[in-house]
Amino acid sequence: MKGRSASQAWLLLLPALLILLAFTHWPALATLIHSFQSTPKGGRPPLWVGLENYQVMLDDPVFWRAAINNLWFAAATIPLSIGLALAMALWVNERIRGRTFLRMAYFTPTVLPMIAVANIWLFFYTPQYGLLEQVSGLFGLPSHNWLGDPRTALACVTLVAVWKEAGFFMIFYLAALQSLNPSLREAAAIEGASRWFFFRRVQWPLLMPTTLFVLINCVINAFRMVDHLFVLTRGGPDNASTLLLYHLYEVGFKFWDTGYASAITVVLIAALVGVTLLQFFVLDRKVHYQ
Repeated sequence: MKGRSASQAWLLLLPALLILLAFTHWPALATLIHSFQSTPKGGRPPLWVGLENYQVMLDDPVFWRAAINNLWFAAATIPLSIGLALAMALWVNERIRGRTFLRMAYFTPTVLPMIAVANIWLFFYTPQYGLLEQVSGLFGLPSHNWLGDPRTALACVTLVAVWKEAGFFMIFYLAALQSLNPSLREAAAIEGASRWFFFRRVQWPLLMPTTLFVLINCVINAFRMVDHLFVLTRGGPDNASTLLLYHLYEVGFKFWDTGYASAITVVLIAALVGVTLLQFFVLDRKVHYQ
């Protein structure tokens, strides 16, 4: 009877397992194999080239520029998104007038497609006519091409990503705040603890599991977010805002070098898996005080 129950359980799981294997594990394995092969052209099949694609990647200055840009992009979006999400959650969790409207306003960018968000911000950044130009003109500041300047292009696309992500992560923090025992706040008030002391000593430690979850998602999003580049900068000017996934798209679908694109994919996935495992097995112990 026990074996029959186990067989029925595996049969129920079989459709999901087949879909997982077909659309996740097999493509990942095929990409790894193809990263050691040349790109097929015409009737010529792919040839085994070993580590040649990885050597090309090491010698590619655009790849290293994209990698450095992505590190700066991640270093900015991760703390800003988490900090802004936590601040918004703390605010709308209070009993303030219009908090339902505030929650909706903060969460609205999350439900918008990234292409739509990029078009909204394109209006802000447009030289001479954009909203930023109109505001800066009131103070007598000169016109500036925000997306066309290598010094500001990456910062502009980073700001768009933070605006899009913060509202999504706010929902997780808000749910975690509402799950805390209200007696903790009452006890802190009786002891005369300030709001900052209560947050630092009580709320923040209890929010650490949520922070770990948000942190993992922030790291993944920092290396997979690319949609807005197609509208805002297309990686320019002079690759100043090129990110790894956008460079991967150009190599694979613009230049049609699928072997090299597979090598970039393998490196990107390996880096993300390594960071995620580090967060799970190292930070998780600190989060749950083990």
